[in-house]
Amino acid sequence: MEAALEPYVPARALAPCMDLIRAHGVHLKIVRSRQTRHGDYRRLPGGGHQITVNAMGNPYRFLMTLVHEIAHLVAFERYGHGIKPHGREWKHTFQHLMLPFLRPDIFPDRLLPLLAAHFRNPRASSSTDSALAVALKVYDPGDRPPLVYELPEGCLFRLGNGQVFRKGPRQIKRYRCMEVATGKLYLFQPHAEVELLSET
Repeated sequence: MEAALEPYVPARALAPCMDLIRAHGVHLKIVRSRQTRHGDYRRLPGGGHQITVNAMGNPYRFLMTLVHEIAHLVAFERYGHGIKPHGREWKHTFQHLMLPFLRPDIFPDRLLPLLAAHFRNPRASSSTDSALAVALKVYDPGDRPPLVYELPEGCLFRLGNGQVFRKGPRQIKRYRCMEVATGKLYLFQPHAEVELLSET
């Protein structure tokens, strides 16, 4: 298991990750990337625990996802299965399990302040924390599509499903964009990945 996990997490995180996996009897599966989720936890019929995490080239996102899912397991074991999946019991457990990893020998200095802010009240997905999501994307391997916040106002962009939008102004944390075909307005997270069609 250690050899299988090694390429996916920061080097200094490998041993503590393995300690968590062994301590909680986790059967870890690393699978091809899924659009709808980075990872999941389920209790197996025989009482074992299976955690599935997408194979991803960003070791910091992988580490957070792995600990996020182990926190589900630990919270359910400690507080019972009647708790909310991302309620206060899970938040407290996730904070407790992540704390030993929030060190400069595991995460880059530029991420640590954002992680400290995020873990004051962790959310169901780090993708809903715009500042952290944008900072994490820097560590994705290879070329990435442009992000909405990087595009000039007024430009046209397309989503993977073919919808075309014109970028509008920022409203508090998100960008108001108009779907060209219908004239409907939508709010986009700054870190949404899109395809740039034209500058104006």
